[in-house]
Amino acid sequence: MSDLNERREKGKSLAAKLLDGVPPPAKMPKKFVDYTLEHVFGDVWQDESMSLEERSLVTCTMLVVMNREPEMRVHFRGAYNLGIPKEKIEGMIIHAAHYGGWPVAASAFRVLAEAWPEDQG
Repeated sequence: MSDLNERREKGKSLAAKLLDGVPPPAKMPKKFVDYTLEHVFGDVWQDESMSLEERSLVTCTMLVVMNREPEMRVHFRGAYNLGIPKEKIEGMIIHAAHYGGWPVAASAFRVLAEAWPEDQG
């Protein structure tokens, strides 16, 4: 298997683990999907300098501060799928509020309530 195919397969596997239960995004060009699977999930998320859980929390934090609600929904669900406790996400949002602003934190809590399964408080 070529390096590119290996990265793509690793990326597909990780994306499936993170994004299980998340509806697929709107139609995207094949090239963008390829970059996402091969580079983002096949390379960046696979680097051993941080755990998947740490990467997920960092990603969620950046999305909160940038107020990217659709992407927060996806990555909050990914954090849930990785077993990150909801209390840790709530703590991250409170911390981010002090650096990114109260309004983005309020939005993030609303998104978290929508994205996190109700039976998993």
